[in-house]
Amino acid sequence: HSMALAQVNMRKVEFQDIGTVRYGPAWDFQTTLFERTVDQKLVNRKTPEKAKETTDHLIFVEHPPVFTLGKSGKEAHLLVDQARLKAEGIDYHPVNRGGDITYHGPGQIVGYPILDLDHYFTDIHKYLRYLEEVVIKTLAEYGLTAGRSDGETGVWLDAGTPLARKICAMGVKASRWTTMHGFALNINTSLKHFGLIVPCGISDKPVTSLHLELGHEVNLEEVKDYLKKHFVDQFGCALVPTSTPYTHENS
Repeated sequence: HSMALAQVNMRKVEFQDIGTVRYGPAWDFQTTLFERTVDQKLVNRKTPEKAKETTDHLIFVEHPPVFTLGKSGKEAHLLVDQARLKAEGIDYHPVNRGGDITYHGPGQIVGYPILDLDHYFTDIHKYLRYLEEVVIKTLAEYGLTAGRSDGETGVWLDAGTPLARKICAMGVKASRWTTMHGFALNINTSLKHFGLIVPCGISDKPVTSLHLELGHEVNLEEVKDYLKKHFVDQFGCALVPTSTPYTHENS
């Protein structure tokens, strides 16, 4: 009985996998959902009689090749000029998340949780550790022991050793305890484009991808299922279908 009760009381997170979407339109879409929550929280505080519960979201997406530069990033970490990017067919976006420069591309699962942390805990560091934990537990499903690297976000293999390599990049923005942006986990990701940047501003540690660690291509849908399972466990929530599906008109 108490289990059934727990399910009823579980925080619902609206989930959608929007497939392959260019970075710009996907960013616009998550910004819309993010601002909706931030605005509603302001209304709830100022005019309680108009109070409405905010909606939490989790979006999965694959981006065509793109470099994004975070607020603390250095333009110099992009090692090639715009003409070369155009020639390679790579998009480029300065963005409003923390962190430095990173790459998104095919074979990488990008997760954007847009959560009202008042529903969970108001602690950004804890939130980042939770996201890392979701990825660490997902990688454990494949027999990999992943971990954290002191003073650096994201998920690493052989962290703290000379063999340290990054398999998942993270960067978030938060406002009024609402989050956007998230994590990028390399599954079947070609690493050649990482050669055009100093990934996350860290020049002395390479990046890797799950398929390289395992020696074979990995089923992306299977990894997504593991990520969802561990997200639900970690945040004590339930994933439900979305009421605001992404459409290309949204963008």
